Amino acid sequence: MFSGIVEEYAEVVSVVKDRENLHLTMKCSFVNELKIDQSISHNGVCLTVVSMTEDTYTVTAMKETIDRSNIGLLKVGDKVNVERSMMMNGRLDGHIVQGHVDQTAVCTEVKDADGSWYYTFKYRMDPEMAKRGYVTVDKGSVTVNGVSLTVCNPTDDTFQVAIIPYTYEHTNFHAIQVGSVINVEFDIIGKYISRMIQFN
Repeated sequence: MFSGIVEEYAEVVSVVKDRENLHLTMKCSFVNELKIDQSISHNGVCLTVVSMTEDTYTVTAMKETIDRSNIGLLKVGDKVNVERSMMMNGRLDGHIVQGHVDQTAVCTEVKDADGSWYYTFKYRMDPEMAKRGYVTVDKGSVTVNGVSLTVCNPTDDTFQVAIIPYTYEHTNFHAIQVGSVINVEFDIIGKYISRMIQFN
């Protein structure tokens, strides 16, 4: 489980296709604190450390993950938002993030807000999935590339988020532009509420 408070961005140093799997080797500042079998969020996708060197670690994504996320689009040199799993004895600064990406969305606008930025994203809205909580609501929580954010101005298939300079500089938001594909995890609490309503 994660909080959506990204620790830093890691750099992709190797991408190896192995049948339906993708092995991603990453470099970041806390490699020496990791261990094999540890879970790390990569652009919001929970992946397990499978091997390590002195300054890199490798994770494996399977077909289901590649199909639902932007992991399959990564290439050497890309920056990936990373967060280690949440410690249960600390504050929950973001919101409850499972690391189970629901789908991707496309950036349709980046608007300068005189020091901050508004990003608009468009996603495929399925009415059946919407009934199960796969939607955004105004002032609700959403996870974009692993970053815990508050929803602004949602429509049936779009939402905006406001990005402050710190988040812009310390996550891969500075690399997101119109046309970029990002990962979305909708709020788990909204999914549970939607599911319970179906039984009433």
